[in-house]
Amino acid sequence: MDKYPTIHVSLGFGRKKRHSYVKRIRTNRQQRQKQHEPSIIHASFRVSPLDTSMKTPTNLLMTILTPSLRWNSTGLTVAGTGGSSGSTSDKLNTPIDLAVDFSNTLYIADFNNHRIQKWLTGALNGTTVAGQASGTSGTGAAYLRAPTGVIIDSNNNIYVSDSNNARIQEWINGATSGTTIAGTGSSGSAYNRLHSPYFISRDINTNTLYIADYNNNRIMSYASGASNGTLVIGGQGSGTNRTQLYYPVGIHFDSVSNSLLIANYGGQHIVRCTLDYSNWTLVAGTPGMVGSSSTLLSYPTGVTLDPMGNMYVADTGNHRIQLFLAGQTNGTTIAGITGLSGSNSTQLYAPYSIRLDNQLNLLVADAMNHRIQKFLRY
Repeated sequence: MDKYPTIHVSLGFGRKKRHSYVKRIRTNRQQRQKQHEPSIIHASFRVSPLDTSMKTPTNLLMTILTPSLRWNSTGLTVAGTGGSSGSTSDKLNTPIDLAVDFSNTLYIADFNNHRIQKWLTGALNGTTVAGQASGTSGTGAAYLRAPTGVIIDSNNNIYVSDSNNARIQEWINGATSGTTIAGTGSSGSAYNRLHSPYFISRDINTNTLYIADYNNNRIMSYASGASNGTLVIGGQGSGTNRTQLYYPVGIHFDSVSNSLLIANYGGQHIVRCTLDYSNWTLVAGTPGMVGSSSTLLSYPTGVTLDPMGNMYVADTGNHRIQLFLAGQTNGTTIAGITGLSGSNSTQLYAPYSIRLDNQLNLLVADAMNHRIQKFLRY
């Protein structure tokens, strides 16, 4: 018997199989899997309309090799002490976002400590790699003020969304100060300015940076070295029509479909914006409707994809993490308890960001519990 209670997600859809195919499908989705080597099972799934490389009807059932999607519902605290905030090296204060590198080292946006903490696997203490270890905020190059987003590149250079300074800072690996690569340090709506930027994502092939410009209700892109951004979508006031955004927080660049997944915090939904178009397609939630059912969300923040194109959402107001299998609009709770905040090992309290490590273990920035939780995949 398993030591911990588990949640198992079935990958089979449809009531009948009219065909039996067992073969590898060489698609872009499998290219995602090259960076992961999880255990594999046979699983049937309905081909999503988003799989444009597959010249088959969307109702055809096929069998592919895919990892098992099953996690312990009991989380392990891997950074922070949980329950209490602080500015010492073993504590966090409202962690908003995190990044994970190839060695599973964590980089944490420690929001109310105005710093980025690097946390090695198994460590009890973090190391400050951007901002001040003391938790002091400021506007100079060596300071941060309420960092909300963090990503890293292959050289472990750090990119930080320095929210209250209205800028994106790049900290070269080992540097003691950052360089502004987007925004001016003053809030505004001009294309060279930002207003409370939140999460950021990056196209590693072009080095283009995508920014959830929260208070401007828009997504901006910055080419490498550019001093002005380009509007991707939004910027037309807050709203839920297909050309508007409503306080976007989470963002994830999907290189397979050349699109962005956006967590519309104020709109209660997740949308996909293809970079060739200036409108979005709904992928989860109902615009403007708060709820706790499997099809609804409550102030979603973080969003990410696994190598198979399944989507993970930090459903902040419901204190849970939702898994949406590729092409599906019904979510399954894989961490936290719907509508019940708390600090025990099966609960979350306003989770903001989710990441997957190289074994598809789930990492959650459990903001109001001041900790990072890890949910092990079976």
